[in-house]
Amino acid sequence: MEEEEPRPGYTSELLRHFADLRDGVHGNAVSRQDKERVFAETVALLDPYARQALGEINDDLLLGTGEILATGIRSAKDGVDATWALTWTEQQDAGISPIMLHAFYGAGFHHPHLRGGTVHDWPLNVFTEQQAAAKLTTLREIASAEVHNLVFQRDYRIIPATVKEHTS
Repeated sequence: MEEEEPRPGYTSELLRHFADLRDGVHGNAVSRQDKERVFAETVALLDPYARQALGEINDDLLLGTGEILATGIRSAKDGVDATWALTWTEQQDAGISPIMLHAFYGAGFHHPHLRGGTVHDWPLNVFTEQQAAAKLTTLREIASAEVHNLVFQRDYRIIPATVKEHTS
């Protein structure tokens, strides 16, 4: 009997996402209050990985000059969210937004999503430490796309490693 290969993590997450839509739940939660509790647990699981993804960019591209800021869970009239941001002098001087990772559960949404400041919307169906760890790749990709888009908004000189390597 041939052994079946495991499904890739990203397609497993999509299937969890679609099953939630089909079944009207999010991580077995049905009520908005319970779904927000699950979302808060998800944010706690994602926190070290969001910080890691931003920390890697800070260390490698910003040469350690950036600062990572995190809001934790916030409530607003349009839902609940949590944001991680990487800010640095050149970005601030250019008057553009920091690199953002944004987990949000909009008031009219069935379940939460993940996005950047300039790139948008991945399903956020994370319920275990293993699923959160697997999300590191997505967090890295969002953060990388953010760096690309912020450079596009201004120019390459907002990235210290680009300027330093050119003058070294």
